[in-house]
Amino acid sequence: MTVPNTYPPESGSAIPALTSALAARIVDAGPIPFPDFMATALYDPKLGYYARETRQVGRGGDFFTSVSVGPVFGGLLARRFLQWWRAAGKPSEWRIIELGAHDGTLAGDVLSTLRAIDSEAFDRLEYVVLEPLPRLAEAQHGNLSAFAGHVLIHDDAATLPPRPGIAFGNELLDALPFHVIEWRQGQWTECHVGLSDGGFGWVPGVALSAGLAAALKDLPGPFAEGYRSEVRSGYGSLLESLARALGEGLLLWIDYGFARPDYYSESRTNGTLRTFHRHQAGEDPLADPGLRDITAHVDFTHLAETAISLGMTPSCFSDQGSWLTRLAADWLRGMENQPDPAAIRQFQTLVHPSHLGARFHVIELTVGGNADPIEVSRACHRLALAPEIHP
Repeated sequence: MTVPNTYPPESGSAIPALTSALAARIVDAGPIPFPDFMATALYDPKLGYYARETRQVGRGGDFFTSVSVGPVFGGLLARRFLQWWRAAGKPSEWRIIELGAHDGTLAGDVLSTLRAIDSEAFDRLEYVVLEPLPRLAEAQHGNLSAFAGHVLIHDDAATLPPRPGIAFGNELLDALPFHVIEWRQGQWTECHVGLSDGGFGWVPGVALSAGLAAALKDLPGPFAEGYRSEVRSGYGSLLESLARALGEGLLLWIDYGFARPDYYSESRTNGTLRTFHRHQAGEDPLADPGLRDITAHVDFTHLAETAISLGMTPSCFSDQGSWLTRLAADWLRGMENQPDPAAIRQFQTLVHPSHLGARFHVIELTVGGNADPIEVSRACHRLALAPEIHP
């Protein structure tokens, strides 16, 4: 692999430039952990997959999300946020923080619904889009201009003064960088990324760092030799910064994943790592960095354990279909005499087990305040949390 002397190269497409930059780093420092490779491939400010354009989602992009189905998804999320605001005593100032907002479509759907069904809540709201990538921030500014005065596009939750409310992300956690781990000779090891045969290749069998070993201490085992999976070790800083920006409220995540016993099933020998390009799934995240999305399922048990260690409470864990169906009860009753066929079709796609209803899960984490003990107990049971760490 030829490594240029300048980065980015003076000519050539983004993908060769990103490849060359990663190769140069490996030449200089040796094989690198996969989270470093993934973070560069997806989030390099100029050349990363998410930084170069805003067309990854939808029929003409690389993958669908619930937002792609239509505005009903955002409308139902708005109803959940409004439930929280009313239960919290209708605070005179409240905040919604969205992470992974892409081009702002979901934010627009949420804000439109809030403005339509409760003007008082809308008037008191600050909607913060956390976005560090300039191209996406530019698209969000344009698409959310109708809500000027209520929307703040910001790059760092740590600099926000506390204000009660909700922080959420739809298909955000699966795109957070993760370690690739492998069971070898009776213990976990890590797979790094090196150079091989003119491209990138796995370097297996690397000893765990102290921090990664601590993140793996509660994983099941033993496994068959060569069993491979993934683990994220960065939940703590993310959750902590959002909790500080709220002071009191709710963290809500919608994503594909499992509780730990299902995630580390003995039958899932190659983990959940996938790539997506033009709606085609692949399993080689090292090919053509910057060209395709890189993802892995979420270990919701690990997320909940991290939240508990920071003083939060898992107050709901459900598949998306059940969660949205509960939210939609009043909305559906309101259409009994005048049904909206398009909206009903969207809802069916979102909740049906053979479409999106069983593919995605929802977890709610309460920050401060009081959570329903019955719901907490149900969530902890579904997450397979050990009794001694239940909040």
